[in-house]
Amino acid sequence: MSKLFSRFLKDESGATAIEYGLIAALISVAIIAGATTLGNTLSTTFNNISTKMNNASAAH
Repeated sequence: MSKLFSRFLKDESGATAIEYGLIAALISVAIIAGATTLGNTLSTTFNNISTKMNNASAAH
């Protein structure tokens, strides 16, 4: 029984899988945050362009 317990304590394969899972989760969060920021910036830019085009067409 003590051999089984000591072998269980030395086994690191589960810890490695958890570490990879945490790294993947952090990368996913970073990608989502970046995409959200980029999306908001693009939305603002296109809204500004649309407003300027509407103002230019109304002036003529």
